[in-house]
Amino acid sequence: MKNQVSLRLAMFAAGLCTAAAHAASLPVQAVNPRGQPLANAVVYAVPVNGKAPAVESGKKAIIDQIDREFVPLVSVIQTGTAVSFPNKDDVEHAVYSFSPPKRFEIKLYSGVPARPVVFDKPGMVTLGCNIHDSMVAYVMIVDTPWFAKTDKSGRATIENLPAGSYRIVAWHPQQRDPNALTTQTADVPPGNANAAALKFSLPAETN
Repeated sequence: MKNQVSLRLAMFAAGLCTAAAHAASLPVQAVNPRGQPLANAVVYAVPVNGKAPAVESGKKAIIDQIDREFVPLVSVIQTGTAVSFPNKDDVEHAVYSFSPPKRFEIKLYSGVPARPVVFDKPGMVTLGCNIHDSMVAYVMIVDTPWFAKTDKSGRATIENLPAGSYRIVAWHPQQRDPNALTTQTADVPPGNANAAALKFSLPAETN
């Protein structure tokens, strides 16, 4: 019995190593119409044929409240993720969303709410505070484990993509149509060769 268990574990580990060896990275760049880099652009990959892997249970994320701002301004999470909203200010906040993918309200509080909020449907959610109107943040919920967010240089990398064809989706909170999604198609080669870089020009302007 012990030998059988050891053999199963070895085969499982070998499978993970094989999957990792055949996964690739996809570099992405996001710019505005003037060619300037866009930080906080969300990019994610959806298989053209078939479905993305099932959601792993227990996924968690944190959106802080610091100096009367949500941190980070933009989050991208997989469907089913539980998000905690710690209040690190010396004033109370009341977090809410009226967005269809997740409507909720955490009434006036300080510290850490007793329960996280589970974002169980895909889509874009805008967060606000009932006490401080200037507090705004955005959460993009996606039905895929392959996603990333651009840095100050407008660049991001979607990691661990198995070989295949993907629809690559890009979105930015300051684009003219907040619900518009810009897409391109990318082919991820077999083996550990990385996919060719993609560049997105998004209809967004930043200060």
